[in-house]
Amino acid sequence: MLFNTLRYAEFFAAVFVGSWALVRFAGIRARVVFLLLVSYGFYAAWDWRYLPLIFASSTVDFLLARAIARETRPRARRAMLIATVALNLGFLGFFKYWNFALENAAALRALLTGEPASVGHAFRVLLPPVGISFFTFESMSYVIDVYRGELPPHRSYLRYLLFVAFFPHLVAGPIVRPRDLLPQFERAPSLTREEGGEGLFLVAIGLVKKVVLSDQLALNLVDRVFERPENYSALEVLAGVYGYAAQIYCDFSGYTDIAIGSALLLGVRFPKNFDAPYKAQNLADFWRRWHISLSTWLRDYLYIPLGGNRGSELATYRNLMITMLLGGLWHGASWNFVFWGFLHGLGLAVTRAFQRAVKRRRSGAEGEGAGRAARSSLAGFPIRALCVLLTFHYVCLAWIFFRVPTFSQAVLILRQIGTLTTFHPNLPPVLVGLLAVALLSHYVPERLYERARGAFIAAPAPLQGALLFLVAVSLHEAASAAAVPFVYFQF
Repeated sequence: MLFNTLRYAEFFAAVFVGSWALVRFAGIRARVVFLLLVSYGFYAAWDWRYLPLIFASSTVDFLLARAIARETRPRARRAMLIATVALNLGFLGFFKYWNFALENAAALRALLTGEPASVGHAFRVLLPPVGISFFTFESMSYVIDVYRGELPPHRSYLRYLLFVAFFPHLVAGPIVRPRDLLPQFERAPSLTREEGGEGLFLVAIGLVKKVVLSDQLALNLVDRVFERPENYSALEVLAGVYGYAAQIYCDFSGYTDIAIGSALLLGVRFPKNFDAPYKAQNLADFWRRWHISLSTWLRDYLYIPLGGNRGSELATYRNLMITMLLGGLWHGASWNFVFWGFLHGLGLAVTRAFQRAVKRRRSGAEGEGAGRAARSSLAGFPIRALCVLLTFHYVCLAWIFFRVPTFSQAVLILRQIGTLTTFHPNLPPVLVGLLAVALLSHYVPERLYERARGAFIAAPAPLQGALLFLVAVSLHEAASAAAVPFVYFQF
């Protein structure tokens, strides 16, 4: 992991110097071309064979959006929209789900014929391109926005290519909307002292989340427990489940912090993608805090077009379930991900039903006395704490199916927790401390985080450098010999 971090630091330093030098001496267009080339180079470093795919996909969507904007006939515009959606989902489906479809077809054939289930290697495709789920959604949203009349077609082909391929968010998000990013490539970038300090602060925080918290929890607890849960007590397995909840949050939000900080240092601001999700009081609140760019994308481009909550209650629950099932499938070609989506869809439906029942009850009790209102206020905090606790554990239950490769492994984990054994030789104090820091940091008041960020931004440059040096030392001490890839790179 440290080696990869150093490579990224060297790459980013070169991009930073080159980008701002071009702004000063050659102009905005030269900077756009430079960032596009280095972004394609960044992507090619993962697998150069897929570089034509992202280029062709971006080009087709750019041209179709312009054609849709020129066309006045509704049927023709709708046909072109269907074409772009079909092409994007076709690319995504082929590279990400083809092998999954073959395996399920082979399993079904084996069930019907009694023959062994097997798929020839000749029928399999290569591993999915890194970040295909992210850049596909971004490019599709642009064409849909143009079709809806919410966004004019962009004039610059190069800037549109850069919007899709911009390296800080290319491989694992956040999913940036065209209306948020494209205008920033049109104007001259700026970098104030405050923005530079904020960018460095975010990168440092992201690296600490990833290397010190996420990787250590993964290597020393989560991977071991999920691989052989039968070797651990119920308490240790439960700690492993909590550990995965902490790992995936620190890993993904850490990557997002690095992406947002890196973009900010280049004069580009990304939207917020996480907001203390384990502080959520219900599942709807969780999805307002977790992977915000994905949840809002699914809301705007899937849930609302399906009808949202405009129809009957039954139709609303159906729309919630379809959205979350497809959201689960978006994460990976596995029935485990689909079941994870089902659990969240079910939870969201129950949350909505409960909230509507409470609302009806409150509206019917508006005339009751002030004494009851005071008692309700006093009971508010325990009830909120209980809601947070229940929501967190439901999310952890769903994370089990997200993490394991098979349903049988998930059942094994749940059975082991059910043994209620409590010996814990595999939970040293340092590991428990890391887990506590990763989870309890959600409940630190937001004002304390803002004060720390503000203090770093306001600090003199030598003090900032000293603090960043201490972070680098801690990263060096915590980094493992084996690189631990970011969890969301697989999606």
